[in-house]
Amino acid sequence: MSSQWKRTMQFIDLKAQQDRVREQIDDNIRKVLDHGKYIMGPEVCELEEQLADYVGVKHCIGVSSGTDALLIAMMALGIEPGDEVITTPFTFFATGEMIALLGAKPVYVDIDAKTYNIDAKQIESAITSNTRAILPVSLYGQCSDMDEINAIADRHGLPVIEDAAQSFGATYKGKKSCALSMIGCTSFFPSKPLGGYGDSGACFTNDDELAMAMREIRVHGQERRYHHSRIGVNGRMDTLQAAILLAKMEIFPEEVRARQEVGAKYTEKLDSLYPGRGPIVSPYIEAVNTSVYAQYTIQVRNRPRIQSHLEKSGIPTAVHYPLSLNRQPALAYEQELPVCEEITGRVLSLPMHPYLTDGDIDRVIGELKVAT
Repeated sequence: MSSQWKRTMQFIDLKAQQDRVREQIDDNIRKVLDHGKYIMGPEVCELEEQLADYVGVKHCIGVSSGTDALLIAMMALGIEPGDEVITTPFTFFATGEMIALLGAKPVYVDIDAKTYNIDAKQIESAITSNTRAILPVSLYGQCSDMDEINAIADRHGLPVIEDAAQSFGATYKGKKSCALSMIGCTSFFPSKPLGGYGDSGACFTNDDELAMAMREIRVHGQERRYHHSRIGVNGRMDTLQAAILLAKMEIFPEEVRARQEVGAKYTEKLDSLYPGRGPIVSPYIEAVNTSVYAQYTIQVRNRPRIQSHLEKSGIPTAVHYPLSLNRQPALAYEQELPVCEEITGRVLSLPMHPYLTDGDIDRVIGELKVAT
């Protein structure tokens, strides 16, 4: 086996991306250092305009993290103790955590066995007199069935918040993620499809009043300097993160296409190797969707053995997520969610980024074949 074959592969290759935009990043950072407006500086406003235009909505509100984006969105909608928010159990902890932080109750609905997103057909039966919002997550880079979810919400007079932390750049029926509901929230954590070099995030909406509320909430509920019209949080975006994201936005559409090409190559090779529901199942993308493959996540039958083999072969993997929210100690309550329970024991994420080569993909597929 050659030394090239033995090298440890990058799960996410941020260095290759940085090499492309380093000059622009350095220039943008230098401008911030020169003007010295490190919090909510002019680059934040410029980024908000670019992001709103890219998504196709009126308002983008840059915030300090994707987690704070969810918190600020729910605060703007008036979610409070005793309320219920319907969401998926199969997501990162922050989704349920922010609901609970406001004193509300996350109500879990089981997931679709193919897409792993919330099963829209089960949402309506979970609505009660205490339900105040529906919070679907666009998992792994693919949007939920937003038309069905919005239709249910409209029948019951409920707002919908899309947790698009993993799907920025994806589309649903030709519309961009974050433009599919009353509020869209995303994250610019470094490993996300569009990632900074620290924490940051954004909220998106076409509603003028909600936009104003979210802008105030992110600065301690401040309507104007030292005049606080509501309770808020310290959710402001760092100008340096905005400067870095502005540089990355220049290549982002190209990176989205590259992610989709990498995902398609993975799937083509895996489906050729394992047709049908074999020992490895490739991701299923709905015909009306495009995915940005925030993760390329397969199903396997013997995850510990396969993970161990890949690790020894220099191929990193991850499990997103091994424990559903209803099983997390801080958010747990007894509930039968059979599809979610099965999927958490089978999912495995492979190396995924826009700079993955055909040789890298072949190497992963080859080691998977050996492991199975």
